[in-house]
Amino acid sequence: MLRAALAAAALACAGLSASTAGEAVMIAIDRMSIGSPPAGFTFARTGSGAEGDWIVVADPTTKAGRAIEQRSADRTDYRFPLAIHENFSAKDLVMQIRFKPVAGRIDQAGGIVVRLADPDNHYVARANALEHNVRFYRVVAGRRQQLGTSNIRVTSNEWHILALRAEGDRFTVSYDGAALFEVKDDTFSDAGGVALWTKADSVTRFDQVTITALP
Repeated sequence: MLRAALAAAALACAGLSASTAGEAVMIAIDRMSIGSPPAGFTFARTGSGAEGDWIVVADPTTKAGRAIEQRSADRTDYRFPLAIHENFSAKDLVMQIRFKPVAGRIDQAGGIVVRLADPDNHYVARANALEHNVRFYRVVAGRRQQLGTSNIRVTSNEWHILALRAEGDRFTVSYDGAALFEVKDDTFSDAGGVALWTKADSVTRFDQVTITALP
């Protein structure tokens, strides 16, 4: 409970709306300035190609009227822009995002990174609207290794919900409210950061990002 309380306090100080310990805290996109990079994040990239271009944009289809968008359309295939939250670290957590694939010829993908040690070492769950699947990877020394997958329809220009629960060596991936699969892995067993994720030329928007530290 102490760890959950400390995590919630850190998130609140970083411009997130929080209630009591153990409840979901939501990144306060409604407090961010349109046309500026999302506050409370640093930016990195796994792989090669251009850095990501993360910006807050107006979007009338969201409750707050704005969203976080990765808008760089660099077509480098092995390129994974990250928006890393500056003030959160945990081992066991649930992270959920509402995302919308907007454009991309190589990929139209959005994802969640947890237990991030650095841009080249972490876990990622992602959904892809061109491949119509949801997958879970570990990234070790910059190389992806697939641990789980599910073929499911992911539509472009529509909002979807992706969630990842990390607890011990067990990871559960859910999509649009339904659990898809569970995998076990202990490659990264320490607390780490969390991030938003895209791939290649994906232009993707993110809304209603929530994080819950588990006791």
